[in-house]
Amino acid sequence: MEIEDHSYTSTTYDKVNPVEFTYKMSANEIEEFVKLRVSNHYLFSGRRNTSMWAWRAILKHMGLQHKMTHSQASKKWENLKKRYKDLKNPPDGVKVFPETWPYFNLLDDAMEGRLKGSAPILKALPTNGDFLPIYKPKKRKASMVINSPVPSLAGGPEIEVSLNGDEDEEEAQDEGSQGMDHTMEEMEHDRNTMDSERQAMEREKRVIERERLVLQRERAVLDREVAALDRDRVSLERERATIEREKAGMERERAMVERDRDAVSRERLALEREKARLEKVKERTEEVTEESSKVNHADVLDRKERFLNLFEKLIENF
Repeated sequence: MEIEDHSYTSTTYDKVNPVEFTYKMSANEIEEFVKLRVSNHYLFSGRRNTSMWAWRAILKHMGLQHKMTHSQASKKWENLKKRYKDLKNPPDGVKVFPETWPYFNLLDDAMEGRLKGSAPILKALPTNGDFLPIYKPKKRKASMVINSPVPSLAGGPEIEVSLNGDEDEEEAQDEGSQGMDHTMEEMEHDRNTMDSERQAMEREKRVIERERLVLQRERAVLDREVAALDRDRVSLERERATIEREKAGMERERAMVERDRDAVSRERLALEREKARLEKVKERTEEVTEESSKVNHADVLDRKERFLNLFEKLIENF
């Protein structure tokens, strides 16, 4: 089959082979893609082939293992991060509008760690089965990009198609080049992953430093409160000592009052006894006075009677 050249080229291809497809994710798929990458960051440990297995686990969970390779997924993630960083920290004098990019808030939440735990935790297994084969473009004389009218893709997701020309090198040499390119790509991806993790560690370190400063301020406040409590405690001790002294004085005064009360009681008893004695003396005095009055009255009567007798005798004598 012959494919007609574009008007701006003068090269013709009698045969187009092979074809690499770049799958275009939908908005929902990109959101799930980012959440899975953030929630499963532990899978990207930096060891050999771990990033490949991790991306394959994510693609398989999303059902995209037949539409994207792990290297395409990695490149998609790096492109999203680069676009976010360009909008987040633009060069001096450059004005940007982050709100024009629909995924800015999503990437901002991802970079700030707010999406951790927002997606299932996956398990990466070192397997090559049931995945889209890795394609590396071989050395070619010329290349062009066309919109492929493949019937089987009609009505499906948007697909970019790259068509490559014939090869000049042997297949064995090309496979070795593919392996080297793949290794370099993995190394680059691992380096980018380490840079991202280093940046995350720096952010965590800054957060910890801020928390440490907050704790220091809180400790200073607590120290001031402890000092105030110590001053209050000393003041309370002084007040307690004053109260104890006043209490001791009151106890002494109470003892004196008790002694005075006892003395008054004794004096009252003495007065009662003296009063009783005086009552008895008074009674005896009254009795004696009454008896004396009776005796005196009898003597007066006797004298009167004798006087009358004498007077009668005198009258008789005269």
